[in-house]
Amino acid sequence: MKNSTSMPAPTEVELKLALPPTQIDALLHHPVLASTPPVQQQLANTYFDTPAGDLAAARIAVRLRQLDSQVLQTVKTAGQGGGGLSSRQEWEWQVPDPSLDQSALAALPPFQNALADKIAALRSTLSTDFTRRSWQLAWQGSKIELVLDEGEIVCGKARAPICEVELELKAGDPEALWSLAAELASQVPLRPSDSSKASRGNALGRQQWPLPDAQHPAEWLHRATVALDAYHDSGDATHLIAAQQALATLAQHPQLDSAARADAEMLPKALDSAGMPTTAYGAAALNLARRFAYETALR
Repeated sequence: MKNSTSMPAPTEVELKLALPPTQIDALLHHPVLASTPPVQQQLANTYFDTPAGDLAAARIAVRLRQLDSQVLQTVKTAGQGGGGLSSRQEWEWQVPDPSLDQSALAALPPFQNALADKIAALRSTLSTDFTRRSWQLAWQGSKIELVLDEGEIVCGKARAPICEVELELKAGDPEALWSLAAELASQVPLRPSDSSKASRGNALGRQQWPLPDAQHPAEWLHRATVALDAYHDSGDATHLIAAQQALATLAQHPQLDSAARADAEMLPKALDSAGMPTTAYGAAALNLARRFAYETALR
């Protein structure tokens, strides 16, 4: 349990990576994981919003999760970051049955302003059901939870597969997330992902996948990452083209130094024709994302 509603929200720091379904065995046999059996759980999740999509517009997620005999209610704020790395506030507590605890929602900071009047209108909008395998890892002096989620997002008649890895920092230095991701990506074709399950479900329901504007290098990498996420959920080739265009623009950006440019120039060539990453793509994208996150922290 992350937090009760009466306590300040902890900040969740995690790195999200998309994994091609054909590469699950490669991940499971990676030396970092191969000797440690995972904990496996079935998670059934229902997300809530108003008919007008007020929570999605505010980039806030409200979720009920069925986990064995427990029902957990969770509220997450918008993640800050890019290149797969995000930090966000999160509240989570147990509720007696699979119905929203509206009074507890009303006590949380995200619902103290305009959203306070929207609580009564919340209804279920999408579901994410998946199998989660999790490992608790000690890595370079830090504690990291690695989870592999496999399942499906359902919003109305629209569906999209879930196959992703999340590295969540439990204790220690966020730098350990980057180094662990790089170690995994050296043998498994992973890539950064900037789209949460809730945001993916909302886009599926609307059948709209807007892309963020970009000007600086980190923004072009973020745009390319979101476009790849959109392509794999929508099947619309225009999103793959948008991703390739964003990567090409990034490779030519005048603000890149020689080392970053070498990684950026690798990216367009390291996606296959189906928009799936090679190990070269994952290594280069993580190098750039790590560099951009570090440069942002120094500003």
